[in-house]
Formats: sequence, structure tokens, C-alpha cells
Amino acid sequence: MKPKVYLTRKLPDEIINQLREKCELRMWSSEEEPVPRDVLEQEIQEVDGLFCMLTEEIDRSLLENASKLKVVANMAVGYNNIDIKTAKEKGVVVTNTPGVLTETTADLTFALLMATARRIPEASTYLREGKWEAWSPMQLTGQDVYGSTLGIIGMGRIGEAVAKRARGFDMEVLYHNRRRNQEAEDQLELQFVELDYLLKASDFVCVLTPLTSETKNLIGLKELRMMKKTAILINTARGGIVNEEALYHALKEGDIWSAGIDVFAEEPVSLNHPLLTLPNVVTLPHIGSASVTTRLKMAEVAAVNLLKVLEGEKPPHPVE
Repeated sequence: MKPKVYLTRKLPDEIINQLREKCELRMWSSEEEPVPRDVLEQEIQEVDGLFCMLTEEIDRSLLENASKLKVVANMAVGYNNIDIKTAKEKGVVVTNTPGVLTETTADLTFALLMATARRIPEASTYLREGKWEAWSPMQLTGQDVYGSTLGIIGMGRIGEAVAKRARGFDMEVLYHNRRRNQEAEDQLELQFVELDYLLKASDFVCVLTPLTSETKNLIGLKELRMMKKTAILINTARGGIVNEEALYHALKEGDIWSAGIDVFAEEPVSLNHPLLTLPNVVTLPHIGSASVTTRLKMAEVAAVNLLKVLEGEKPPHPVE
């Protein structure tokens, strides 16, 4: 008998067919809308495997009702949407998709940095709204990227990839991490510093650390006020690391120059969110890994992780 698997979002046919060869597959029919909680609560009771997205909260109550569940394959690098402790207690293997989205997310991070620095979305809107009536010396002036100082909080794979891109712009790169990354320091000429120093010295601060109990609200009003008034904050990691209320006040009061945000504490973000009222914020809908190639690869890795566990083998990417 084939194991039963529930897929929480409709994916491309090649991924669905790969799973159907070895599983009895059920799935939520929408590509865009997350599976409703009540549907997921019902479906998880009968399955051996769950293929989910970061939009699903796989919490204790859900896991306790999943008597047959063997594996939760998360199509993401982060897994703060899953109660890992309860999963381990119940013997459920949790997997993720590291590595495959590194370069794509680094591309987006640097693109967001440049778009924010040079006010590109604002300038495009300015032109389209018919406000460009003449050239003037200080019209829509931004901040230089070339030759500036970049501070990276979190020197994992994506942090290293962003640092490589920064080298092409002759940027000085500082970083802060839970542990020093000596190999990256040697290869990329990085300088390890304490967080306070990084905030004070950097022209750009990129948040690239995972969301954990230690990093929740890591950047609050105190930290933002340490930054230069001309500094730019970029967050492509997870919402919740930067305190959004504090960021709003820092931007409104001119404590920092601008911010580029791809992630929010609550997603999708409300159109009434205060940050969306500010002209000096570039906002994106969590598209760090959103290239066709990368998203397909993430789905493939998640599928392999799931199938390996159901076949009694160790998956390539378990969450330890």
C-alpha cells in the first residue's frame, strides 16, 4: 500500500507526478491561497507525510492529531512555522531545503539594497505620475553603494553570497554572527565585529540571520538609533527579527535614512501597516527565492526529503 501524503499547495506537474508515483496524494487545489486551517486539521489525521509551505503553522495541536505522521517536508530553509520540539517528541522527522536558494536570495537582497539606496521604485512612480517636469541637481538623490560599508548580521550561506556581491562594489564588509566564520573572513576579507559596532559603522545593514528566540526583536529602537542617519536597513531574512513599530518610528523621525523590507512579522502584510505609509521604505511580498529555477529546485528537494523518510531512509536535509 502506498503511503498517504498531503500537499498544502498546488505545485507544477513534474513535482506532483514525482510524488504520485510513490504516494497516494491529496492536495489543496490552489496555487495562491494557503490551505484553510480546518482543512489541514482534517487531512493531517490520515497521512504519513505532509509537504507544506512556510505559510502553514504546524503547531502542537496539529501534530498531536496526526497519529500516522512520519515526516513534515517544509519547502523553505527556515522552519519557525513548525513546532520542532513536539515533532521530535512524536518521532516526526522535519526537513527543509537549504542551499538551493542561496544565490537567488542573495541576488534579491542586493537588488533590494540598490533599489532602496537609489530610490528606484520611488523614481519610477514619480515619472509615471507625471511629476518629472524638469531635471534638477538634487532631484531624487540617493545614497552611493560603491565604496560604502556593508554590515551583515548572520554570516551563513546567504550572508557569504551577499558579501561576494559587495566585493564587486568595492564595499568594506563587516559582519556579526553567533560564531566567527574564519573561512569566510579569509576568503572574502571580512571583519568580524560586535553588533553595536556594526550598527554604528555601517552605511547598509543587511539582516540575514534566522528567526529564533534569541533573534526575535534583535533590532529595536535602541539598535536603530545607533545607526547613521544616512544608513539603510535591509531585511530579507524573516519578519520579527526587526521590530516593525520601532522601525516605523526610526524612519519617520529620521534616525535612519531608509529601509528595504521583503519580510514581515505577519504575512501577507496588512495594507494598513504603518510602514506602507512611508516614502522611504521599499517593500516586497517575501520574494527572496522567487525565481522559476529556484522554486522548482526547492520543491524537488522537499519531495526527495519526504520520499526518503517514507522509504525508511535518512533524508538529505533533516532539521536536527
